[in-house]
Amino acid sequence: MSELLSPELRSALRRLKLSPMIETLPERLRLARERTLPYCDFLELILAEECERRNQLAASLRAQKARLDPALQLEVWDDTAKITLDRQLLAELTSLRFLEAHHNVLILGPVGVGKTHLASGLGHFACRRGYSVLFVRTEGMLKQLRASRLDHSLEREMRRLLAVDLLVLDDFGLDALDATESRDIYEVLLERHQRRSTVVTSNRAPEEWLSTMTDPLRAQSVIDRLTNAAYELVLDGESYRRRQKPGLKRGQP
Repeated sequence: MSELLSPELRSALRRLKLSPMIETLPERLRLARERTLPYCDFLELILAEECERRNQLAASLRAQKARLDPALQLEVWDDTAKITLDRQLLAELTSLRFLEAHHNVLILGPVGVGKTHLASGLGHFACRRGYSVLFVRTEGMLKQLRASRLDHSLEREMRRLLAVDLLVLDDFGLDALDATESRDIYEVLLERHQRRSTVVTSNRAPEEWLSTMTDPLRAQSVIDRLTNAAYELVLDGESYRRRQKPGLKRGQP
């Protein structure tokens, strides 16, 4: 139906960077004629659709830049999984009020219960709302910071970690940290405290994190700041990863 548009209109849409409307406008014109829409209502309709398209594209680009897995969104979370969690708290977290208040989120539980999925899902929500997000495995972040010292890009790398509205640290507190890694964790979390929000996933309880850092004083200081300004979402139950096997249908036990 795009042949209904004149060459002049097509050219104008391209010049205004509205090329995607070339495919949808003919159908919208047909509906407008059938419903005898007033000109203002018709204009509002097509512009609202274009705004929504651009919002979705922008959110998708932010999610890519954040390194979020597109498959790990809250909309595809399997509610039939035998996993216990505070659903009222999860609903509160999806409002993103914690982000506006610069609070943190700790997602805790044993291996395989879906902690990374929920953390990623919150990241996707934040991207849709226009926030900047970065998802990193804690071990990978520390390796990158170590490497940045060798090529003299440490300051730039730290700025990247500190500037994002939401930093997601996956698999936090798994391994013992050396002095440099402990200091890096301290600096990142200290600088983000009450300025930005951090989501942490961990198989260990916060009190166990102290033993992974070499400097007890720094460890106590930064973990106290992190946890006292954080919501705790605790998961328990069977492994959620079984439900992500290829060929397994949603809700299938």
